[in-house]
Amino acid sequence: MPRTREDTYQDALQRARGDLRRLDPFRAAYLAGCSYTAQPQGRFDLTFFGSEYAIAFPDAQVRTASASEPDVSTQILLLHYLIHADGTPPADHWISFRELPDGRIYDAAFQGRSPVRVARVLGHDLDGFVSACRALKGEAIRFGDAAYRFQILPRVAMAVILHLGDDEFPATGNVVFDGAAGHYLPTEDYAVLGGMLASKIVSVATQRVSVATQRVSAATQRRDPVGQRSNPAQQAGGEG
Repeated sequence: MPRTREDTYQDALQRARGDLRRLDPFRAAYLAGCSYTAQPQGRFDLTFFGSEYAIAFPDAQVRTASASEPDVSTQILLLHYLIHADGTPPADHWISFRELPDGRIYDAAFQGRSPVRVARVLGHDLDGFVSACRALKGEAIRFGDAAYRFQILPRVAMAVILHLGDDEFPATGNVVFDGAAGHYLPTEDYAVLGGMLASKIVSVATQRVSVATQRVSAATQRRDPVGQRSNPAQQAGGEG
């Protein structure tokens, strides 16, 4: 039977669990910039995209704050972060995906799922981009027409940059990484992270447009309720 993508993910998850078990949990937490509690049961506490996660040790089970199991991609990313973190300080300068180790290998897939998607959906909607980034706790930085920095993990920062389109040039987007990014995750994981961040921005922006449209529609209906609309010409013809 052919192997599925789910099979591949499950294999990666099991390997990551095995790798984490071999680590000194206190040292791993120190290098990753997170907390580790040994009693009553070993547990790492990590903030990922602004949400809290607990990783049990040594069984390496990942749970959300509500004790549910997150999707397998999130589990792998969090385990990989604990495994690969080496404590390198932030570089405080941005690099492109292609500048990550072996980034050229994954660049085409990364561009399609991250910068291109943001530009395609929000390349002519600066307000939508800004509102979505602010809602996701992004910090404004000075690049392009608008750009926001996001603290994805304790020592992993990313930024999304938008250049608006016009009559001459199409909109473009870019996702960049702190220069120390290669010390915390494998490059292919950053391709996944870029897709996650782009999806969150697009989703929030789309939801806000939908809510605004519904509010306008509701306001219109309140002013001119269905069944009570009047035609002045008909009213005039009916008088007398």
